[in-house]
Amino acid sequence: ADCFPAVDYFENSGLPFVVALNGFDGYQPYAPEEVREALQIGPETPIITTDARQRGEAKSALITLVEHALMARLK
Repeated sequence: ADCFPAVDYFENSGLPFVVALNGFDGYQPYAPEEVREALQIGPETPIITTDARQRGEAKSALITLVEHALMARLK
């Protein structure tokens, strides 16, 4: 329930966004498909898993966001 205002904001403003599921030591309590369904997010929005404590994984999440934003601009 806490995520809906943020998702609504990005969807209503037309800003591209990704959803990053932060897990620790490889543990993810929810699968990306479960989160997509719960948040009612379409397939055009990437949902990724990450451990934000790991520099490489945080970097990868940001790269995914930038790539998604660039692709949205090309459409």
